[in-house]
Amino acid sequence: MAPLRWGIVSAGKISHDFTTALATWPKEQHLAVAVSARKLADAEQFAKKHGLAKAYEGYEALAKDAEIDVVYIGAINPAHYEIGRLMLDHGKHVLCEKPLCINEGQSKRLLAHAQAKKLFFMEAIWSRFFPSYVQLRDRIDAGELGDIQQVEVAFGFPLADVDRLRMKQLGGGTVLDLGVYTIQVILWAFRAAPTKIVAKGKLNEDGVDLEVSAELHFANGGIARMKTSALEKQTNTATVRGSKGTMTLHDFWCPLALTDIDGSRKEYTLPDGARHPFNFQNSCGLRYEAEEVRQCIAGGRLESASVPHSESLLIARIQDEIRRQIGVQFPEDAEFKV
Repeated sequence: MAPLRWGIVSAGKISHDFTTALATWPKEQHLAVAVSARKLADAEQFAKKHGLAKAYEGYEALAKDAEIDVVYIGAINPAHYEIGRLMLDHGKHVLCEKPLCINEGQSKRLLAHAQAKKLFFMEAIWSRFFPSYVQLRDRIDAGELGDIQQVEVAFGFPLADVDRLRMKQLGGGTVLDLGVYTIQVILWAFRAAPTKIVAKGKLNEDGVDLEVSAELHFANGGIARMKTSALEKQTNTATVRGSKGTMTLHDFWCPLALTDIDGSRKEYTLPDGARHPFNFQNSCGLRYEAEEVRQCIAGGRLESASVPHSESLLIARIQDEIRRQIGVQFPEDAEFKV
């Protein structure tokens, strides 16, 4: 079988990590062939470092390259919508970094476009493809935790000076940057939409949130409590409590350890031998979502069962509601109504 040929959009830190993780698979399965960036010099430097055949200035040239099957979009949040549409218009499957878009209105239009074009599209919620997430879901499905009653999740680091987090024009704030992770793990456990959301937050001078606490209430009586912070480090664990048992994911956004129902700790490893150092924690685990994309495309599926379109839209809807309650607005909110 021919390898899945990847085009990388944006030559930043996360694209570096994704391309490095991709190269831990055999070339017969995954092959990164091209990169595009706003500046040609950045693309050329990236291509040289990663051994890619082609470097493009701007995204359209990459979109038009007939030798690319799928694109990975690692650009800033506000660019996802336009780049996503561009790639779909040129017949490319898409793996798009989270958050999928700035709001539900954009996300809805983009995913409808993917469906209309009959192309695979997935929001890159890489966490869900780690073995520990699969283990948690298997335990829940087997009824070993019983009825899910509580999820407690906190995610934070001192990030208040990081541009992509603090600046409105970059689609900043912890709800979009960190909240996508806390919300997705809550939904992974509860498997339902919340019936009520109560949120409060702390905003910076640019009008984006630096800290958020929210409660999500579910129809079964269950409650999820989440906290996101750019001000200080949090526990960065997700604890799922059911009527029969409890499990905890450690470093829950990219967990290599979990505490099982019996209290024992299970450890997982990532493969060695990556060609370059990674920028972010456990980024070698980005390889798992890449393989999911390959399997889905090979199977003729337009979405992943682990990150279906409906779930990406639900995450966006929850983010929109939290932002509404704490008073964070983006220009896209007026332009892209649901």
